[in-house]
Amino acid sequence: MEQPTTIGIDLAKTVFQVHGVNQTGKAILKRKLRRNQVLDFFAGLEPCLVGLEACAGAHFWARELAVLGHEVRIMPPSYVKPYVKSGKTDAADAEAICEAVTRPTMRFVPVKSAERQAALLNHKTRSPALSDGSRSRAHPRPPAHAAGEHDPGASLRVRHRRGQGHPQ
Repeated sequence: MEQPTTIGIDLAKTVFQVHGVNQTGKAILKRKLRRNQVLDFFAGLEPCLVGLEACAGAHFWARELAVLGHEVRIMPPSYVKPYVKSGKTDAADAEAICEAVTRPTMRFVPVKSAERQAALLNHKTRSPALSDGSRSRAHPRPPAHAAGEHDPGASLRVRHRRGQGHPQ
C-alpha cells in the first residue's frame, strides 16, 4: 500500500472518517475507523502530517497520534469549512480537513497537554455550576469527550477519578 503523506480525520462519537493523500495530492486513502481501531491503524503508517478539526476530543487524539510519531495539527472548524466541496458528510469533512491542513496561511490551535486541558475543563464545568446549580447536571459530557472517551457513563467515572462524584 502506498503511504499517505497527509491525512485528515473527521472525529465523531464512534466512527471516524479518514482521508489521506500522497505527495502529489492524489487521494489514496478513504476509510472509516471505529474509535478502538484508530491507534492500531496509525501505528501501522509511516509518520505523516495529520489534520484534525478542533473539538472536545481533538487534543486527546493529537497527543496520542504524536506519540506514534505523526505531526498533528488542529484547526478551528470555521477555518476548515471553506474547503468542504459538497454536502455535510463525514467523508467530505475529512477531505476538507486534509486539504486545509496543507495550506500555508492556515492558523492552527496549539495542542493542549492533558493537565492543561483538565484544568480548563474544570473551569468550564464549574462556572455554570456556580451560577446555577441545576445547570451543572446539563454539562456532564465535556470531560469524557476531552479524555477521548465516549460512553454515557464515562462522565461519572471521569468525575469519580477526580474525586468529584460517585462511581456508577
